[in-house]
Amino acid sequence: MKAVILAGGLGTRLRPLTLKTPKPMLPLGKKPILEHLIDWNKKNGVKSIVLCVSYRKEKIQNYFKDGKEFGVEIEYAISKKPLATAGQLKTAEKFIDDTFVCVYGDTIFDFSLRNMIKQHKAKKAFTTMSLYEYKTNLEYGVINTSKTGKVTSWEEKPEIKANINMGCYVMEPGILKYIPKNKPYGMDDVIKKAMKNKKLVSSFITKKGFMDIGNKESYKQANEEFTKKSRKRQK
Repeated sequence: MKAVILAGGLGTRLRPLTLKTPKPMLPLGKKPILEHLIDWNKKNGVKSIVLCVSYRKEKIQNYFKDGKEFGVEIEYAISKKPLATAGQLKTAEKFIDDTFVCVYGDTIFDFSLRNMIKQHKAKKAFTTMSLYEYKTNLEYGVINTSKTGKVTSWEEKPEIKANINMGCYVMEPGILKYIPKNKPYGMDDVIKKAMKNKKLVSSFITKKGFMDIGNKESYKQANEEFTKKSRKRQK
């Protein structure tokens, strides 16, 4: 099985850190984000990797080369311009001929990908999405009313729960036919199109956390956490 890692974004929200370095190559502790992702895939039995690259691609290619040094086999799907998530995935089409994993190149995971793959195959799903059970408290009191405007209850700063997308998918090759070539296209559009065509889109829900390196604040937090882990290992 192959894993396609989407690593071609511009990382504009992380500038100036990404002016010379692509976001997936920013360090978390002693390794770049992308190396942590590759290690996670390898740990879960996926050792054939396709890196979808574009912005500052040479930095990624020069570091990982063919992947042998990292215990994996790496191929590169190259685009000349940013194509959003699904648009990037489309560039890897020639490398895919079977069930595959697709992950965003700016997110760190710690759940069992192996179990997600097993569930995908058992359910014979077209696509399986990884979802995180997210909980938060609203900052305000919630007032419920009837149709006539009568106040029926008052919930002070209630906890709300929702399953949110983590950015890891197990997919069948047929998903690629729903993505236009050489055009920016979002993963949400592809999933909606698959559902509209009555394809089984399943979910794998985990309570284990994940790190989305979306902005400078989240990157700083993640880097500090990984730096602390590195120091503990050295002791």
